[in-house]
Amino acid sequence: MPITPATATHSPSNGTAEPILLELVDEDGVTIGTAEKLAAHQPPGQLHRAFSVFLFDERGRLLLQQRALGKYHSPGVWSNTCCGHPYPGEAPFAAAARRTFEELGVSPSLLAEAGTVRYNHPDPSSGLVEQEYNHLFVGMVQSPLRPDPQEVASTAFADPAELAERHARDTFSAWFMTVLDAARPAVRELTGPSAGW
Repeated sequence: MPITPATATHSPSNGTAEPILLELVDEDGVTIGTAEKLAAHQPPGQLHRAFSVFLFDERGRLLLQQRALGKYHSPGVWSNTCCGHPYPGEAPFAAAARRTFEELGVSPSLLAEAGTVRYNHPDPSSGLVEQEYNHLFVGMVQSPLRPDPQEVASTAFADPAELAERHARDTFSAWFMTVLDAARPAVRELTGPSAGW
C-alpha cells in the first residue's frame, strides 16, 4: 500500500493503527514534547529528532537507497542508506538499527555514533519541511540486502567519484549533502584514507 498522509501510521501488535509521533526538541536536542509526524513536517516545520545512517561495504562504497515512489515525503529521490525518526523515548541508536533492518533487511555491523547536525530543508516537490535535529551513524553492511519495496525503490553502492556522478544526474533528498558532510569525519575514520571520503 502506498504511504500517504492518511497511512502515515504504525500498527502495534494488536493490529490497530495509531498516528506516528515524533519527539520535538529544542536547539540543544532536549526533548520538549511530541507531535504527529505529518504535522511536524508542515511549514514552517517543528524541530524534531531524526537519524541518518551511512553504511559502507568492504570496498568503502556508500550504500545509497532510492526512496519508494509511494512515500508521501520525498518519493523516488536518492538518499543515504537509511533515515527516519525515533519513536518518543526510543534511543536514536536503537531506532537507526531498527529502521535499517525494516527498510533494507540487514543489521548494520560496527554501527557507531557520528555526531549530530541541525538543519531546516524545505522539500520543493511536497511542500513539507525537514526541521530536524539529526543523529548521525556510520557502519558496515556485510550481508545481502532484502529491501522492503514499500520503503525502498532501488539501492546502489557508490564510491566518492560514482556518488558525484550520480548526484549530478539524479535527484537526491534535500538533506542528503548536509548529513553526509556532517558525517564525513566519522566516515573517513571508518573507511580509511584510501576510500577517498
